[in-house]
Amino acid sequence: MNTPGRSCPLRYRYGAAAIARAPERVAEVLYVVGGLYGNLPALEALQALIAQESAPVRLCFNGDFNWFNVDATDFRRINETVLAHDALVGNVEAELQPGADDAGCGCAYPPDVDAGLVERSNRIHARLKATASAHPDLLARLATCPMLARYRVGALRIGVVHGDADRLAGWDFDAARLDDAAHRASIVPRFATADVDLFASSHTCLPVCRLIAPGRAVINNGAAGMPNFRDTGFGLVTRIARTPAPCAPLYGLTMAGTHVDALALHYDTGAWLETFARHWPPGSAAHVSYAERIRNGPAYRIEQARPS
Repeated sequence: MNTPGRSCPLRYRYGAAAIARAPERVAEVLYVVGGLYGNLPALEALQALIAQESAPVRLCFNGDFNWFNVDATDFRRINETVLAHDALVGNVEAELQPGADDAGCGCAYPPDVDAGLVERSNRIHARLKATASAHPDLLARLATCPMLARYRVGALRIGVVHGDADRLAGWDFDAARLDDAAHRASIVPRFATADVDLFASSHTCLPVCRLIAPGRAVINNGAAGMPNFRDTGFGLVTRIARTPAPCAPLYGLTMAGTHVDALALHYDTGAWLETFARHWPPGSAAHVSYAERIRNGPAYRIEQARPS
């Protein structure tokens, strides 16, 4: 399918073996932050959260840190802050480049996603891309960001991706798919190919943490910049460390003596709603697709994300 917003371009496909070849980065405390979506209050809340850590923190923004930030000042602030840390491109960033015009928003939405949402996502991205075009210095820096990264925390080997083990916009780590036993079995070989114990992802916009096989797990943080559960107003980040988190995790597991946790990211919802409404008023593509989620969260429960 070559429909913009549904297609997964060949340039998005790296294969799990590319993760095994990536240079290993060592961290004492690793935060994986996917789906910031241009939310400045969430970025400020993240900085306050990591300030509570006593050990050095390594931040990895694994894509889609841009989305709603169509204001020129906000676009620059988000990208300059993120690019001071480890940053991977998500489909949003990949499609901001001037020559990337074949995939729409690049989300590679599966067939069960409403066509209207796909079309609105393409319009959101087109507006963001127009903002980005006035920042060639930032686009040049984004063009150098990789699609994947490899980390070690203690004895735990981690592959950080935006989508899944093989593709930038892959959906293999989607919550619903990970609850299918046959699908879980099909991705077990990817761990050996990538030479990792844990995959940390985002992209699908709903969080999940699952033990796939003994000593093999996937954690998807959903979105740092939007609510992930019904009747909540916080984002989520993934924290991986040998020491306990500075706040109580929502859920997680322990692997190779290392904590793998989902932490709530409590940002100023009022300030974010005000900014969102100013740039995306009622009737706009983003308001139609996302205003309800930003106010009240998706129809998804914490119990669905927790390891079973």
